[in-house]
Amino acid sequence: MLHLLQKPLEAQKPSRRTFLKMSAGAVGGLVIAMNLPRSAEAAAGAGEFAQPFVHIRPDNTVVVLSKHLDKGQGAATGLSTLVADELDAAREQVLVEFAPSNPQLYANLLFGVQGTGGSTAMANSFMQYRQAGAAAKAMIVAAAAKEWGVPVGEVTVSAGVVSHPSGKSATLGELASLAAEQDVPAEPALKSPDQWIYIGKSFPRLDVKNKTVGAPKTYTMDFQRDDLLVAVVARSPRFGGKVKSFDAAEARKVPGVVNVLQIPNGVAVIAKSTWPAIKGRDLLQIEWDDSEAETRSSDAMFTELKEMTSKPGVKVREDGDVDAALDASARVIEEDFEFPYLAHGAMEPIDIAMMFDGETAEFWFGSQIQTIDHNVAATVLGIPFQNVKINTLWAGGSFGRRAQADAHPVVEITTLAKAMQTAGMQPAPIKIVWTREDDMAGGYYRPMSAHKIRVGLDENNNVTAFKYNIAAKSIIKGTPFEAMLMKDGVDHNMTEGAHDTTYAFPLMNMDQSFQETKVPVLWWRSVGHTHTAYVMETMVDRLAREAGKDPVAYRLEMIKDDPRKVNVLKLAAEKAGWDKPAAEGRHRGVAVHKSFGSYVAEVAEISFREDGTVKVEKVTAAVDCGTPINPDNIRAQVEGGIGYGLGAVLRNQVTLVDGVVEETNFDTYEPLRISDMPEIEVHIVASNEAPSGIGEPGTPPIGPAVANAIAAAKGEWVTTLPLTKSGLV
Repeated sequence: MLHLLQKPLEAQKPSRRTFLKMSAGAVGGLVIAMNLPRSAEAAAGAGEFAQPFVHIRPDNTVVVLSKHLDKGQGAATGLSTLVADELDAAREQVLVEFAPSNPQLYANLLFGVQGTGGSTAMANSFMQYRQAGAAAKAMIVAAAAKEWGVPVGEVTVSAGVVSHPSGKSATLGELASLAAEQDVPAEPALKSPDQWIYIGKSFPRLDVKNKTVGAPKTYTMDFQRDDLLVAVVARSPRFGGKVKSFDAAEARKVPGVVNVLQIPNGVAVIAKSTWPAIKGRDLLQIEWDDSEAETRSSDAMFTELKEMTSKPGVKVREDGDVDAALDASARVIEEDFEFPYLAHGAMEPIDIAMMFDGETAEFWFGSQIQTIDHNVAATVLGIPFQNVKINTLWAGGSFGRRAQADAHPVVEITTLAKAMQTAGMQPAPIKIVWTREDDMAGGYYRPMSAHKIRVGLDENNNVTAFKYNIAAKSIIKGTPFEAMLMKDGVDHNMTEGAHDTTYAFPLMNMDQSFQETKVPVLWWRSVGHTHTAYVMETMVDRLAREAGKDPVAYRLEMIKDDPRKVNVLKLAAEKAGWDKPAAEGRHRGVAVHKSFGSYVAEVAEISFREDGTVKVEKVTAAVDCGTPINPDNIRAQVEGGIGYGLGAVLRNQVTLVDGVVEETNFDTYEPLRISDMPEIEVHIVASNEAPSGIGEPGTPPIGPAVANAIAAAKGEWVTTLPLTKSGLV
């Protein structure tokens, strides 16, 4: 599928052209003539200022076009903050719309394609959106100076009002059309941090109101048109299963059912609304062909993974002869870890809507990697790239679920559209809805994995060698990202947070092995860090115990050459009162981890209920994510990441019996309860470093911090998750 990422970008030919100069932060300072996309609500040339990232309308509204999907992480608010600050707009006049699919203009500079993920939104866009705001301001000022006949240096902008000492003034909207005629500065002057008005301050997120009041047209699930048809699909209960035969006679009798069609991955029931589509699907009689399906149970799959970790695999890191060093050690600690499949459990299940008239196609959904979705749509439908339009909508969560390398929702709805055409149905907009059960049992999980650790110690319990073997299904092997992300056959998505550890082990080797299974796997919030952080931080805690040292002090010795990690660890320990005894009945554990360029340390404080189960009472976190753009959003993301990770640690797992998923809704895949949520303190390190990720880094440390608190109380570390397997929940 690699070609789907490499289709010629010049194939895009929107109908209207305008001159565009991209700033240095965008595409290396190139000055290019290019088609300017239309905003979702307004077009340039109607008295407004329109550049790729900023539109200023005559009604004095400033529209920031977000190239990143906002799925709850606050990216849209962050990007609008950057533009508003450099433009000196009033925050209340700034709105956000999602940019159209156009990888020439809106590529994620860290991916090379238009897409969101890996906590890269701010890291990728910090300079780009600031420059866009600064360029817009320079053009507004130049327009005002020309219109008023005054020097440019005498014109100022504040809170959206353009002024001159003579008393002349105008709004941004009043000057929009004149500003559009000005040259775009190649290198607009940016504010210094001491001049920032909004960056570094806490402001409510732009999406809060609409989400709070349930505003229509927010999510794909809300998407409606008078002639909209809705489809649900009966898919094989086993991954890799195919339709052998089916009988739709009873399904067709349900009032509202329009048609029943077979598509490559199942049988689609098309109806006038969702409920009759679901009722019709329930009445389908389908015989499945499981000859190529995954039919193993989880226990058998774990057995295979554990066997893999006992054998050599692909070399990820090789400092030297670790086996010889282990043999020469005074003693060797060996530990096995097991982590289950995890579902993403986003609030909004997968859904997608489209209209195909045979020549053009338009989509409405929470597209997370627009370039893949766009190319796949054009390829499946057999139409030119420029005949496809993607309207990105807000997404009710993702946690990685919508970052599909195979664009399977697009494949499903486009093959259905073609089947409808073949069946002689009149063109009509169609929406496919996955129920909660469809999404939970539909795969695309965090991979199950097995880890084997062998650590050598000398006579003084100092580490001599660290050997780490991991086995799991690769997320990127066999996908369009393989050529870009797998070098020498190594999938660093699997080993990140371990192979690149900054713990000062004298010798460390790491191997990985790939499980083959039809169960589709996908990035899950913080990806490989979700399990490698648990392994590394619980093992380091155990090594501190073996050395007879305090867990914080031991870590500080081992990471002394990583000052930012040292800083967050000290801050979290200080704020948690680590140097003082915990309250009676309380126990503390600590973990520190770097992921997505950010450093997070967490101290978990737990107690035990009368029945022996664990209650996480408090978590104290310290985070260094570079320049803080919106501290309140940073806290929210860390709090959410802790809650999300804690739910997985306590109870979450997806298990298979003879290839069939057991957990199909939140009654069996239980999310974190309010009663489980601990008190959380988040302390943000003041920094002048470039912004780094924040949507995911809060998740990895919580599991090991809790496990280390349990070990502080009981003397044993939990090595198989979730905690329900150990009777602790």
